[in-house]
Amino acid sequence: MNSDRRKFIQNTSLMGLAMTISPSLSIARRPDQVIGHGDFKYQVDAKWGLLDPAKVPVNNCHEMVMDRKGRMIMVTDEPKNNVIIYDQSGKFLREWTLGMDRAHGLTLVDEGDAEYLWISDNAGRVVKTTLEGTLVSEITAPVKEGIYTEKMSFVPTETTVGPNGDLYVADGYGSQYFLQYDKNGKFIRKFGGSGSGDDQFSTAHGITVDQRGGKAPTLLCTSRGHNSFKRFTMDGEYVETIFLPGAFVCRPVIHGDNLYAGVCWSRLRYLEQTPDSGFVTILNKENKVVSNPGGTAPEYRNGELQLMVQSEPIFKHCHDVCIDQDENIYVCQWNAGKTYPIKLTRV
Repeated sequence: MNSDRRKFIQNTSLMGLAMTISPSLSIARRPDQVIGHGDFKYQVDAKWGLLDPAKVPVNNCHEMVMDRKGRMIMVTDEPKNNVIIYDQSGKFLREWTLGMDRAHGLTLVDEGDAEYLWISDNAGRVVKTTLEGTLVSEITAPVKEGIYTEKMSFVPTETTVGPNGDLYVADGYGSQYFLQYDKNGKFIRKFGGSGSGDDQFSTAHGITVDQRGGKAPTLLCTSRGHNSFKRFTMDGEYVETIFLPGAFVCRPVIHGDNLYAGVCWSRLRYLEQTPDSGFVTILNKENKVVSNPGGTAPEYRNGELQLMVQSEPIFKHCHDVCIDQDENIYVCQWNAGKTYPIKLTRV
């Protein structure tokens, strides 16, 4: 038996032992591993956020936000605990649930007097809660309001709140529209829809408000199947597309001058989305990719970004990222063996 074959068998055995001990301990969590490019490099934290799955189970760790106190608040589709709250060391603080088995999107809004959460439920609900889990309000389903016809599906995936309090709902797994409501929940308009036009979407998965550089606010909307973010005015008029070839991106996350996103799949084989091929992508204020932790180094030729794919199996399917005050990244994953979040400590 040659040495390479022997090492492969030994490594495979160790991986099997780790997975027997905990589904969250895998080769993707090797200690002291540094990933990323340029000025955006990170050490993979091997222990952050690990909990006892018998006491605090997760199914998919869908999204995470950080509140004023620096607590990390995560939404899962495990009905026993839809929301898990950590401190920044990864210590478990508390959990609560609305009993949702399809909870998906999590948006934090600071209304001055208090902070609130908007939770998007793939079962067709969009609800507002306190940080403690008390239900505050709920958006009426668009079919019931006459916004959609009876034949149109509504499977909300994300929300964002504009500077004036308007709520925007991404119907990413449904009819591919973005729905705009005023702060009192009155419907204003919808834009987007399924298609290949510049102002249309293929999996309208996420949305956020972009106010970087002191510019007038705009909406960054995910078109995951198009490997892109599309910019719109706050009134739903198309502005531009940020094309990210190979990267099936989830929601855009703004922190400082930079834009971060989890990449759920990349195109490893036959240029089609490949299972277990996720990574994280980071764009600067000019919307140029500057780092791909877990992915290939970004390359531009004649101003055009080249194909980006996973370079090493750190992640399976990155569904969201949250950035703390020290620019560390917390990665939530879908379909990743019920793993807890992975922390990337900036170096």
